[in-house]
Amino acid sequence: MEIFGVDIGGSGIKGAPVDLDKGDLAQERCKVLTPHPATPDAVADGVKQVVDHFGWTGPVGVTFPGVVTDGATVRTAANVDKSWIDTDARVLLGDRLGGLPVTVVNDADAAGVAEMHFGAGRHRKGTVIVLTFGTGIGSALFVDGVLVPNTELGHLELKGHDAEKRAATKVKEDHDLSWDEWARRVRKYLAHVEMLFSPELFVIGGGVSRKAHKFLPKLEGIKAEIVPAHLQNNAGIVGAAMRAATGV
Repeated sequence: MEIFGVDIGGSGIKGAPVDLDKGDLAQERCKVLTPHPATPDAVADGVKQVVDHFGWTGPVGVTFPGVVTDGATVRTAANVDKSWIDTDARVLLGDRLGGLPVTVVNDADAAGVAEMHFGAGRHRKGTVIVLTFGTGIGSALFVDGVLVPNTELGHLELKGHDAEKRAATKVKEDHDLSWDEWARRVRKYLAHVEMLFSPELFVIGGGVSRKAHKFLPKLEGIKAEIVPAHLQNNAGIVGAAMRAATGV
């Protein structure tokens, strides 16, 4: 069974048909740059461009980098234009895609669902936290495999700032931090999250998961097991398609 998944990020919009039996992309993904400013209409145009690239005509799952309620309404917009707040993204994107059925989900929740079903969190019980590092830090919290949606742990305070303003991958790039310097910030962030939630497992996702060997060994002093996401930066696409398959 194939369903289309789209992952809206602060820097790129990427998507592809997903083979839900295998939990992997059925075709090589298409990616376009996220427009700036990332207004609803401009982002919707980017999503349409990605979907049209494949000539897709079925259900579409779309991730959004913020809180999404009822599979539709955007409540926060930290890394896109603030005009997204209170937008019915399901209606907006459905209209832009010519009436295709659209389901919208928080980006980290989508990535987390994919990792728990097909990836690093599969068959894991207890408390598992999936963290996606990119333009910001997304989070997905699971208790015995059940998602607690829209946790937004990237906005926990760390040294007087949103944690993602200290430890996101974009911060590493913008400030030209070494792997050692960035890992120290990530370690402090993980220690704070661990103090609050005591997870058995951290799954580290986002594009930086491809380079896990450069920073995971430096995350010392964390009691929880720390592993890279198996689906890496495709987890959001897969999770979006999974959500669209259920229609919620």
